[in-house]
Amino acid sequence: MAKEKEKSRAKDAAAAEASSKPKRILLVDDDAEIIESMQYALEAKGYQVLIARDGNQGLAMAETEDPDLLILDMMMPKRSGFLVLEKLRRSRPVPMRIIMITANEGSRHKAYAEMLGIDDYIRKPFAIDRLLDSVAKLLA
Repeated sequence: MAKEKEKSRAKDAAAAEASSKPKRILLVDDDAEIIESMQYALEAKGYQVLIARDGNQGLAMAETEDPDLLILDMMMPKRSGFLVLEKLRRSRPVPMRIIMITANEGSRHKAYAEMLGIDDYIRKPFAIDRLLDSVAKLLA
């Protein structure tokens, strides 16, 4: 009986510690101004922000850092957001939460991103509140 209570207390302590840690968000975008704006707004809300400036770096960091959420630009150097998304969807047993951001107006791109299982699709330029609302919903 005492061992069960001890295990339960340890489990509760681990859960409390996990919930007190800030959620980690990986921003993958090659536009320094957009990264800076998003980073500032997200850190002000208490999130820990990681940054990758191209698709290859973003993919590597997504795999090694295991963030709670990925905010992914569609058009980037070295590897597009779609290629990053496709690879992550094939390689992870549990899908990562992903918001795709893009300046692309095409509906085919949005449909493909949704088919790959993104959680939200935001067109640039966007109000930062729109992004913050989506992040809060996905990390709740």
